[in-house]
Amino acid sequence: MPFDWAETYERLAQADQSTVLSTEELELLARASLLLGQTAKSVDAFGRAYEKRLETGEMLPAIRCAFWAAFQLFNAGDFAQGGGWVGRTARLLENEEEESAGHAYLMAQDAFRQVAVTGEYAAGRQTAARAAEIARRTGEADVVALALNIEGRALLRLGEIRDGLAILDEAMMEVVRGPIAAPAAGAVYCSVIDACDEVFDFRRAQEWTQALNDWCESQAGMLTFTGECLVRRAAIKQLHGDWKEAIAEAELACQRLAVAGTYALGMGWYRLGELHRVSGDLQAADEAFRSAGEFGEDPQPGLGLLRLAQGKGDVALAAIQRALGESNEAYGRARLLPALVETALAAGEVANARAAADELATIASTFGMPALKAIANQVQGAVMLAEGNARKALTLLREAQRTWRELAAPYEEARVRLLIASCCRSIGDDDTAKLETEAVRKVYARLGAANDLRQLNRLGAVPNHGLTPRELEVLSLLVAGQTNQAIATELYLAVKTVDRHVSNILTKLGVGTRTAATAYAFKNGLVQ
Repeated sequence: MPFDWAETYERLAQADQSTVLSTEELELLARASLLLGQTAKSVDAFGRAYEKRLETGEMLPAIRCAFWAAFQLFNAGDFAQGGGWVGRTARLLENEEEESAGHAYLMAQDAFRQVAVTGEYAAGRQTAARAAEIARRTGEADVVALALNIEGRALLRLGEIRDGLAILDEAMMEVVRGPIAAPAAGAVYCSVIDACDEVFDFRRAQEWTQALNDWCESQAGMLTFTGECLVRRAAIKQLHGDWKEAIAEAELACQRLAVAGTYALGMGWYRLGELHRVSGDLQAADEAFRSAGEFGEDPQPGLGLLRLAQGKGDVALAAIQRALGESNEAYGRARLLPALVETALAAGEVANARAAADELATIASTFGMPALKAIANQVQGAVMLAEGNARKALTLLREAQRTWRELAAPYEEARVRLLIASCCRSIGDDDTAKLETEAVRKVYARLGAANDLRQLNRLGAVPNHGLTPRELEVLSLLVAGQTNQAIATELYLAVKTVDRHVSNILTKLGVGTRTAATAYAFKNGLVQ
């Protein structure tokens, strides 16, 4: 029968108001408070248990209390108070041998600081490995799992993807085999899944998310990790096309995370924003992305792609470029570069898109993950199409399509197939282009991708001759006799952006003037 943390918390919290709890009861109250997101209550209870342990000369149990108090404060971003608890631990260990269990706790905290705060990945990896070694020898199972998790994440940041994932799997096996305290188990589950998502290992993330879901169901009343589990499940359901269920789970995740008060609330709002964006509810997406930013989550690239869907291409491009300018880590840049390609192509900046696509290809080669390789091939294909090399683009796009199909990702596959349709039209294979377009239309309708479906219906099955959807829009207005200034006003673009689009249109169509472009458009059915 699941252990009921909510009932435990209520019983001990009430008793704490009228009686003096034993040390063991204080520690149980502290753990229950932690799992219900009551950080202040938990830190207070751990602090009182710490003092009681010291009074009876139980140094190691006192260090455990100090560790979990610091753990929560660090996660809440309170590094000053968290550091104070680490300092207390360090003073207790001044006269102890460096091989003691207490040192394993201290080293684990130092490793966390090095990896998560100061970015000293190589040093953090060594510290974490040492902590895990001492903890294993001294029987501190919680520290073994936590330290292995930190070591694995440090390796990922160092670009050693295969080795890092192997260490993270080892950390998870420590949790699965147990016994591990619930706060340690939940922390490792969530961190490992986050790491898998970070390096685009969607298959491994799905497996561990299911394991996390099963574990959460065995911890009745718990809030702290169930919200994060729901966010991860929503992401997986989104990938597999279960958007209605994903939205419901993301909304529930935000409710639970708000109660628990964890850092992951911003992550929950971001996921909800992405779901509303692809579903075409642009106003709800805007509100969700704003909430994500309010709770510390950078809303890019989702907000930039939302602005692009709203016709604010220049705003979108500037936002994505800003975010990339602040990102030095490969994993972070890998999330932003596809959006830069999309917004740069929409703005007619093919050279900018080419540079971003090439950088992403390099990162994808380093990571070695099928999903990221598919994304890299997809954006490379989009750039090649814009450069007029549709035949070469088709090879990469077909490879990306196969990967998305293997991963059961219908929306991503549909987006690739739309690019394939454009390539086929560009080389004169209108029959295949129509088949691909109609297949995409059915997928969009089934998923509820309202905005994509509206755009597809607006463009119809018009052959694009290598022009992007935005360039087709510009061409239709150019044919109507509008000036670049008027086109910019109509499409909410800067005049310089329209100038680039017109220049690209003339180049792709092989004509030298606007009049010639108009004649070409009518002759070849580029406008309706």
